Amino acid sequence: MNTEQELKDLVRDRYDKIAHQDKAVNAASCCGATAPSNKIYNIMMDDYSQVDGYAEDADLGLGCGLPTAFAQIKPGDTVIDLGSGAGNDCFVARHETGPTGKVIGIDFTPSMIAKARANADKLGFNNVEFREGDIDNMPVADAVANVVVSNCVLNLVPNKQKVIAEMFRVLKPGGHFSVSDIVLEGQLPDALRHDAEMYAGCVAGAIQKTVYLNFIKEAGFENITVQKSKPIIIPDDLLEKYLSAAEISDFKSGATGISSITVYGEKSPQSPLASTSGGGLASGKKEKLVLADIKTGATCCGPDCC
Repeated sequence: MNTEQELKDLVRDRYDKIAHQDKAVNAASCCGATAPSNKIYNIMMDDYSQVDGYAEDADLGLGCGLPTAFAQIKPGDTVIDLGSGAGNDCFVARHETGPTGKVIGIDFTPSMIAKARANADKLGFNNVEFREGDIDNMPVADAVANVVVSNCVLNLVPNKQKVIAEMFRVLKPGGHFSVSDIVLEGQLPDALRHDAEMYAGCVAGAIQKTVYLNFIKEAGFENITVQKSKPIIIPDDLLEKYLSAAEISDFKSGATGISSITVYGEKSPQSPLASTSGGGLASGKKEKLVLADIKTGATCCGPDCC
């Protein structure tokens, strides 16, 4: 199996390519940086074009939900977007928080940060900033955000528990998150699962829905709610790359499900301000991370990519 750093490097390389190509290429595959399937399948992304604050140049067609629509962002809020890409969700969040609020986008791909900053400059936003860094060790101090959002990113990170702990750390007491992500119910066929591990892109690290929700609960969040769920259907012409006709039939008729879910959770107003997780700027420490076994929940969503 690839190490955690190798998986991160593969994802960073993939999204560097995405940052340098046209949105139409990204939309042709749910993963973006690969050749399209035999047809154009936008099998994951939601349409942002009618959303207030939408900036077309920042929309790379990569999300699997619309978390800002569920995030209950208020004027004056500080919002953090995990895996901010070219800034799409940040600019929508900025519309909600207004000029008195602040939006911080975090991404570990330098070319994405550059693209997002250029977009913010074009829009004239001085209260949207983009920081380069890992979302499992955010370059943000403790208890600074009212709201955390993220759109189809945690599935790409090997150590999801560390990311969720970081979400808890950077939220103010009484703050909340709304995150869209890919989860599984049931086991994928080995051919799909192993290919996902090899490429480490798209939803390569998607895990079981019950495990995902339990990680959130264990981190200390309360009032956890699945705000939206939609099935992700893998096209037949993609399945044919990995499975026989009989295996495709079994897969489609079986109990395995791939879904995009948008999850909400709150940090108790009684939570202490100081972090106990040891991450981020507040402590200056880095905990040893444990590589999540993506064998338990990898999937594939685009040709040759995951």
